[in-house]
Amino acid sequence: MEAFAKNCKGLKKLSCGSCTFGAKGMNAVLENCSSLEELSVKRLRGITDGAAAEPIGPGVAASSLKTICLKELYNGQCFGPLITGSKNLKTLKLYRCSGDWDKLLQSVTEHVTSLIEIHLERLQVSDVGLLAISNCSDLEILHLVKTPECTNIGLLSLSERCKHLRKLHIDGWKANRIGDDGLIAVSKNCGNLQELVLIGVNPTKQSLESLATNCKNLERLALCGSDTVGDPEISCIAAKCIALKKLCIKSCPVSNQGLEALANGCPSLVKVKLKKCRAVTSEGAEWLKNNRESLAVNLDNGETEQQDASASDGAQENGGVAEFPLPAVPSQMAVAGAAAVAASNMARSTSRSSSMKWRLGLLSGRSFVGTLRRWSSANSNARGS
Repeated sequence: MEAFAKNCKGLKKLSCGSCTFGAKGMNAVLENCSSLEELSVKRLRGITDGAAAEPIGPGVAASSLKTICLKELYNGQCFGPLITGSKNLKTLKLYRCSGDWDKLLQSVTEHVTSLIEIHLERLQVSDVGLLAISNCSDLEILHLVKTPECTNIGLLSLSERCKHLRKLHIDGWKANRIGDDGLIAVSKNCGNLQELVLIGVNPTKQSLESLATNCKNLERLALCGSDTVGDPEISCIAAKCIALKKLCIKSCPVSNQGLEALANGCPSLVKVKLKKCRAVTSEGAEWLKNNRESLAVNLDNGETEQQDASASDGAQENGGVAEFPLPAVPSQMAVAGAAAVAASNMARSTSRSSSMKWRLGLLSGRSFVGTLRRWSSANSNARGS
């Protein structure tokens, strides 16, 4: 890596996964590649565990770095000097990295306030971390995925200072730590909100009405696995969300009656996707199509699948524009798992098989978030043209 870095000083983007080099090799890159703008590191095996880990960064690359993405690192905190020293950092993505991240986020946001986009997935982070993130007053995009220690209090604190928030994705993991109070705070403080994705969160008519009333630019809304989103809530959305263009509802207790409200509401609505809403029938979807011909209606009432808002693997890297593959049906998953095991070295077949099954399990739930990503991309492209 040292030889590589010395001969590739103009490098702008580096992505590495499951490599055997460690802090020394990474520091060689950071010390030699002064033009590096994007760094993505996944499962770096050469990093020493525990307090003995050698710090990584900042190096000369710190001044040019715009994006840092860390995935599945046992000691990701050793990248602290790099993150803290990257004064021009715009995007920070942390996925499934062990350890307590509250203190590091406090240190980072004391020195780096230029962050516009932050993704936190399956991290040990609490309201303390959210309060630290609130120092980034220019924040526009925030993903909180399966961070059960984050509550309404942290979301309220963040919304009071991050008033430019445009996109908010929350996977509450059915923990009920984020609900009406946090969402109402967002609605009152973040009037520029354009995209909201709620998975495993239970908003009621109260918070949905507040969002619709205060967030006049809300164009994309997705509700997944919400036990409290039924026909009255859909009627509220239909009546209040004037700017809404895309609506996605998955695994919610919505029926054909809720579809009737959409026939005359949301004047800007162009697409509705309904997935695994068991009380919605094909006749109801067809009725909606016939009564609002300009509206694209997509109904999928397939078998229940695991809900997962994970958005961290390769499909979302290009600014969240790339589409996820459709989830595999159980039989396809079994075949894919068997093929992977057969192709693996026999000595490592057990561990690789379990890893493959885990990855396939993640992929099975991503089409929901992928839908919002495609909508967002299409909308951006339309504005650009």
